[in-house]
Amino acid sequence: MPELPEVETVRRGLQPVMEGARIASVELRRGDLRFPFPERFAERLAGKRIAGLGRRAKYLLLDVEGGPAVVCHLGMSGSFRIESGDDASVPGIFHHERSKAAAHDHVVFHLEPPEGGAARVIYNDPRRFGFMLLAEDGAAGHPMLAGLGPEPTGNALDGALLRELLHGRIAPLKAALLDQRTIAGLGNIYVCEALWRAGLSPLREAGSIAGRGKKAAVRTDTLADAIRAVIAEAIEAGGSSLRDHIQTDGSLGYFQHSFSVYDREGEPCRRPGCGGHVERVVQSGRSTFYCRSCQK
Repeated sequence: MPELPEVETVRRGLQPVMEGARIASVELRRGDLRFPFPERFAERLAGKRIAGLGRRAKYLLLDVEGGPAVVCHLGMSGSFRIESGDDASVPGIFHHERSKAAAHDHVVFHLEPPEGGAARVIYNDPRRFGFMLLAEDGAAGHPMLAGLGPEPTGNALDGALLRELLHGRIAPLKAALLDQRTIAGLGNIYVCEALWRAGLSPLREAGSIAGRGKKAAVRTDTLADAIRAVIAEAIEAGGSSLRDHIQTDGSLGYFQHSFSVYDREGEPCRRPGCGGHVERVVQSGRSTFYCRSCQK
């Protein structure tokens, strides 16, 4: 499942082409993805201008002048590619082969950019776990986004907010952080990485770091800094780019090469002076990677 940095990378790749463009038409090549397309989906978007392309957690949000907004999720294998004019090639270097079969090109946005000409933005999804829905009153009010916690980017997420969010929580710390009502958009990879950086065990009770004492303040401040840093670095590097995920230009990012614990079971811990090894445990059906020697 693409995580927040992957979705933000996609947003940044699509933004120059989609923002300000007029939607000449939308071509649906099947009636559904994960969910059926809303009634008159293509018809209601045709002829309208795209005012902005945003992101909330792992959702892409297409703000359309006069509405409705489009709420999009990439699912397991969804990706976009951009084609301009008569050039149907996809720029970028492919480090893993991606689906090029027309059978998996399910949605085509035919666009008229402000500077003239034509462009196509094509949504490809072999597994069809992604979806596109319409939000009548703007994306912020869509049920899919209701109840989401704060974003793990920017200075809004700090130790004080984490103490408030985790206070009294008896769930394991990793499970609490993966709860989208706690922090929106955090996924398995980056929670493992942030907890390692903060030196906190994913198995400990979440509320145990949310007390009033000085130690709790240090732990939550350190964890908030680690979360913001690991997300920012991943966005800068283009995301973790797992097997099915690609950027809009077809290339893959490189952040996976700098993982400290994720998918490094049995390897020596990378923390200087630790001497421990990375272990893998399963929590709620997901793999957790951590070092029990330095994560307490």
